[in-house]
Amino acid sequence: MNVVKRTKKLKALLDIRIGPGAAVLSNDVKRIHLNFAHKLNDGHLGARKVWRKYLPRLKYHNPAISMTVNRTLDQGGPATLTVFFAPPPRSSSATASPAPSSSTDPSAAPSGHAPADRIETIDMKHKHESEILSRLLELTRGITYEATPDELAELRDVDEEQKRSERDREAQARLNEIERQEKALLDLARGGVVAA
Repeated sequence: MNVVKRTKKLKALLDIRIGPGAAVLSNDVKRIHLNFAHKLNDGHLGARKVWRKYLPRLKYHNPAISMTVNRTLDQGGPATLTVFFAPPPRSSSATASPAPSSSTDPSAAPSGHAPADRIETIDMKHKHESEILSRLLELTRGITYEATPDELAELRDVDEEQKRSERDREAQARLNEIERQEKALLDLARGGVVAA
């Protein structure tokens, strides 16, 4: 594999491991659900950026937490981030039976998921992605992942490699342009000799 492909793959891996959204959430978070529209207009831009930029990092650092996304065609509809928390562990001395859950609640856990004790919803409509992320971390008591010195060094190396590649591309483009001009002049000169 050449250096450019390897650098791109390393950059993609580093982007998932470190950066905004790289956080470990508390153990009582069981599921995160995003609901927003397909298009950006009418306040869905922040929700889309949370989905594209932050959700992969959150999933990388919290693999046990189920994260689902529902993108609707309703541009005027809500853009919400719903966090489902697990019920607190039952003590052996508790004899009271739990209250029955309501099946008519649309925000209740779908089939295949245990009912949650607490459900919190963040309205993402017309909000900046960093504001949504800070609200989520506050709500879930998330601890931001700090990059290690090795990861920071890798990131610097990747950035330097990308800058070097850009300089090399520009230099090669200049050389190609000079060769093209020289070939055009040679073709013109040959054409003039043949015509004479």
